[in-house]
Amino acid sequence: MTDSTVEIQGRNLKLSNLEKVLYPATGFTKKGVIDYYARIAPALLPHLKGRALTRKRYPDGVEGEPFFEKNAPMHKPDWVKTAPIWSGASRRTVNYILANDLATLIWLANLAALELHPSLALATDIECPTMMVFDLDPGPPANIVQCCQVAMWLREIFEHLGLESFPKTSGSKGMQLYIPLNTPTTFEKTKLFSHALAQLLEQEHPDLVVSDMKKNLRTGKVFVDWSQNDEHKTTIAVYSLRAREHPTASTPISWDEVEKTLKKKDASLLVFESSDVVKRFDKMSDLFEPVLELKQKLPDLKAAVPALESQPIEIAAQADDGHSPSQAARNKSGKKFGKKVATGKRRAKV
Repeated sequence: MTDSTVEIQGRNLKLSNLEKVLYPATGFTKKGVIDYYARIAPALLPHLKGRALTRKRYPDGVEGEPFFEKNAPMHKPDWVKTAPIWSGASRRTVNYILANDLATLIWLANLAALELHPSLALATDIECPTMMVFDLDPGPPANIVQCCQVAMWLREIFEHLGLESFPKTSGSKGMQLYIPLNTPTTFEKTKLFSHALAQLLEQEHPDLVVSDMKKNLRTGKVFVDWSQNDEHKTTIAVYSLRAREHPTASTPISWDEVEKTLKKKDASLLVFESSDVVKRFDKMSDLFEPVLELKQKLPDLKAAVPALESQPIEIAAQADDGHSPSQAARNKSGKKFGKKVATGKRRAKV
């Protein structure tokens, strides 16, 4: 079967070329891509809802030529919602897709939109990010193990500031750290704050951390990319597939998993393919749920950074000594997230 017509939430969708192989190394087909996004939709959709979505499409599979797509295509169904957002760079209004529901998500999957890149802000308030993000990008021979070390350093800094942070794999070679805000702020503030912390880490750990974007400085180090905190940039969505050799996905992980990977120095512990991600969600629910609802306020940068510089952060989770991070700091917040069991239908097959 190469084509099929399905009804999703009252919408009729024609699915085409279902047997087309999009991941040649594994034989993973478009049907597999659609099935993954249908199964992971209960976890993924809340993180896409209301956000301008940039898509990276691979019509000829991961070994073919991809293209980024921001504007909604002319042939979109009438029921696909969009958000008109002015682009100063191109001096025109861009009509971004809003992937608010399962039917839209499956329609995008049928277009081979393998990678989903949402804005850090809601489309209704595009200048107010609801989160701050650090993209940890390892320069070979460094890998995600070294990213885990940098993430632990960042986590302890944020604990010192009274803020919770949440890690996820990039689904590629690195990882990202998210600090939910969900309070009034600006991209200027989150960018300045994240840049200052990246520079602080670089000063304290020059052998492993770099905050400059120059490629030639990254060999064997972790680039702490603070520049993603920008109205005009996006970061790969949690649960999004990646265009790698295998159908890996950006996966929320626990701090215990970060610490274990660092201790064992085993990068393979944080590689998750599509089937793994669905199983994890069924077992663990959405570990990234707090990013949507936890309200936190960035402290004043002028007060925060000098305080951190004058009081060096103790990092307990060094790769060489295998100590555990402070449980007292870990449990600073009285509310526990990530344990909520999803209600209603967990899966929707097409």
